[in-house]
Amino acid sequence: MLKQFFILCSGADKNLLENCSEGEQTKFSGIGATVFFTAVMAFIASAYALFTVFDNIYPAIGFGLVWGLLIFNLDRFIVSTIRKRDSFSSEFLQATPRIALAIIIAIVISKPLEIKIFEKEINTVLLKEKNAMALANKKQVADYFKSDLDKNKAQTDSLKSEITKKEKEVNTLYETYITEAEGTKGTMKLGKGPVFKEKIAKHDLAKAELNALRKTNLDKIAYNDKKAKTLQTDLDKKVTDTQPIIDGFDGLMARINALNKLPWLPSFFIMLLFLAIETSPIIAKLLSPKGEYDFKLEDLETALKATISQDKYQRELLVKTSASMHDKVYADISEDKKLYDLQRSKATELLELQAENFVAKQKKTMQ
Repeated sequence: MLKQFFILCSGADKNLLENCSEGEQTKFSGIGATVFFTAVMAFIASAYALFTVFDNIYPAIGFGLVWGLLIFNLDRFIVSTIRKRDSFSSEFLQATPRIALAIIIAIVISKPLEIKIFEKEINTVLLKEKNAMALANKKQVADYFKSDLDKNKAQTDSLKSEITKKEKEVNTLYETYITEAEGTKGTMKLGKGPVFKEKIAKHDLAKAELNALRKTNLDKIAYNDKKAKTLQTDLDKKVTDTQPIIDGFDGLMARINALNKLPWLPSFFIMLLFLAIETSPIIAKLLSPKGEYDFKLEDLETALKATISQDKYQRELLVKTSASMHDKVYADISEDKKLYDLQRSKATELLELQAENFVAKQKKTMQ
């Protein structure tokens, strides 16, 4: 049962192969088994690849089944259409497009399985890339809010600077009226004279201005601090909202790019393995000598070709013979005098009728 299934997979003529030797049947069942298991590998590879895209097993299995059947049909077609010839070079030339197609199929099949085999190494590469992307994202978001934060900080520093400047002015005036009262500076007279009263008035005025400025600026600073906290909250929220996108950066293309960053030699040998599996039925057919099945198939094909060629020649000869016979028949008819006299009398009668009709029409126009 299994042998018959693999023979069916090989694309060989089942009825023709039944009359061949056991060894010939075993050869084609081996070719069919290679075709079948290549399709199974294609199913696994495509299902895994689609699972990384959709993250859902059902569409992955569905598409994997379709892809596996497609590869099975292609491989079966490739193997079944290769014919054994008397020259190896002509056989190889015939198989060249099929080998090229097999190479493409092998590369497509091997890539998702390479991703699965090197999954841990790929995850390490992706983790490094995600960390780098997270840092870059934070910097980009910070740069986006930087102008507003810098402007807010500059306004706060300016308000604080105004308060500090006014405090220095008040302290200076305080020191001036104190030294005037002590007689160490100014008029150099001890006591609270007119100059002292003038200087303390200036100090009190400046202190009142300081208090008013401090109250106004502190309110503005409090508002700016609140605004800075809001901007920082928006910045953190932006970073938090974009982080899931970075965390989800592990799709099929990302994994293929990560695989390309790993050492190429192990991946190359895995691809060669699938290439060997995919091309093995073709190589086996090219290297194997003509077998009993090949001779019988060639006999059927050449017999059919000969029959078709003979039928075509007979149809062409029939057309030529029929045309020649008709030419001869009409030539004989044209020389028959009785038929000629009959045709002449009928033509004369027709001409007379035409002349009479013409005369009648002319008379009508003259009336």
